[in-house]
Amino acid sequence: MTVYFIGAGPGDPELLTLKAQRLIAACPVCLYAGSLVPPEVVAGAPDGARVMDTAPMTLDDTHAEILAAHRRGEDVARVHSGDPSLYGAIAEQIRRLRADDIPYQIVPGVPAYAAAAAALGQELTIPEIAQSIVLTRVSMQSTAMPEGETLENFARTGATLAIHLGVRNMREIERVLTPHYGADCPVVVAYRVGWPDEMLIRGTLSDIRLKVRAEKITRTALILVGPALGTIRDFKDSALYDPERPHVLRPVVGVTLVEEHNT
Repeated sequence: MTVYFIGAGPGDPELLTLKAQRLIAACPVCLYAGSLVPPEVVAGAPDGARVMDTAPMTLDDTHAEILAAHRRGEDVARVHSGDPSLYGAIAEQIRRLRADDIPYQIVPGVPAYAAAAAALGQELTIPEIAQSIVLTRVSMQSTAMPEGETLENFARTGATLAIHLGVRNMREIERVLTPHYGADCPVVVAYRVGWPDEMLIRGTLSDIRLKVRAEKITRTALILVGPALGTIRDFKDSALYDPERPHVLRPVVGVTLVEEHNT
């Protein structure tokens, strides 16, 4: 018996990996986070499977279901939104599985920031404009951020920020980031990416808060901040396909490339 933590991606059932689809279709028990994972994602569970929405359940409740499945010798598909490694709340589940000597595996999924970039139709790492992405969230009353992991500290780097669980704190985000990025810095709030009611709200640090308020968005949104989100046409081409920069897989006639090997 194995518990499979499965990344369901941002919401679009077609963004499930083949492995995720196969496991959901094979496991007689399926526990999914219904507040973030559409029912269509787990629609492929086998006939007669025990399929449960864990949104109203506690950690004790879900672990009791897993223990019962373990005693029956049944595999469990534990389906989470996005990629389970990021804000998936699987660490505490894994701790309990290890304590009860229950095997588990993690199946990665498409993270929200990648789905948002795809929906925007752009790359997030643009040569000499942005080469780093910080995945973070804002401090909440329920869970504080570790010391040093503050928006202000991340903002000092100038990297593109992907802020999770922060749409209710737009005023604070604006206040903290504006001195570092400027009031006209591009911002995108991606709401329910991959769902039928997906919404991409574009703005700047100076006006995004009002735009979000007008749409009455209070949850299930990712906030992207950084210059790379703007309409940039004057940037340097990547060296990857530069004809003046031959490499081992694209040699130039008459030029001998010597591979370096560590000894």
